[in-house]
Amino acid sequence: MASVTVFAKGYTRRMVRDQWQFTAPPFSGDSDPATFHAGGPQDEALARLEWLVEQRQRCALMVADEGCGKSHLCSMIPRRLGGMGCEVVLLSLRGLGGDDWLDLLLARLPLDPPARAEAIRPWQKLEDRLRENTLMERTTVIVVDDADHASAAALDGMTRLVVASEPLFHRTLLVLTTSPDGMTRLPAPLRQRTAVRIELAPWDEEDVAGFIAAALDRVAADRDLFTPEAVATLARFTGGVPGAVCRLARLAVVAASADGLGSVDAGTIERAWRELVPDSSPRPSCPAPAGDEPSLPANPQVRVVRRLGE
Repeated sequence: MASVTVFAKGYTRRMVRDQWQFTAPPFSGDSDPATFHAGGPQDEALARLEWLVEQRQRCALMVADEGCGKSHLCSMIPRRLGGMGCEVVLLSLRGLGGDDWLDLLLARLPLDPPARAEAIRPWQKLEDRLRENTLMERTTVIVVDDADHASAAALDGMTRLVVASEPLFHRTLLVLTTSPDGMTRLPAPLRQRTAVRIELAPWDEEDVAGFIAAALDRVAADRDLFTPEAVATLARFTGGVPGAVCRLARLAVVAASADGLGSVDAGTIERAWRELVPDSSPRPSCPAPAGDEPSLPANPQVRVVRRLGE
């Protein structure tokens, strides 16, 4: 088998494209909404966010380990909740200091030129926009990715949005993403006012198979490029973590192309994994594809809403 380090060479992308006739890279690993795959956890998370809007809740936490796709999911929230008539703003606060978060939020809101140029405090501009949306019966959804990396000033401001009793905040939903370890960095009032905690779990084998099929369809490739055994091995070695699934699938395609194979088989997946993560064992097995409800402190009505909409 050719080493997957051929990925670093300039001809690799062209070689893969020419052999498999891809119209674009199938496993790019970016957060482009066009590459988003709604597995079971993502579908459930979006259903819960819709429920939060319908119930006029004020705060939700989305908790996920590294690689489970919370940032990619965030990129889909404006489309999904925007379709419900919401005004959705997506922010990433990693690396921002002080009150920069408020300037970024105002820059992302669709303020008209007079409102943007008005000589008033930034917080007053925000309140005016929230009041306007409330009067128009339009929910403002502020999605903050990597909230556990936000500055103290940003966390104080977000807490104010959630706990304030003024009517102008009653149609404002704050959605915060964090890692499990980052939960303790969030102020207690934010955690206590959370209506739903959304756990973004890894994919099961059925989700992994759906992701591979959708990625290949998107680039006009043959769905049979990955054998069923390859998909099962891919799910087993990565534990269903979306980021790891995407990386390993990308490397396996390169390795199969370099070896002149007609498809990606289980052996190719395993050899690529050994080069990707030397001296390692597979991740824990994927969750079972059916049935068991995760133990989340979430309103049980959410899953009912999802079932009625199916």
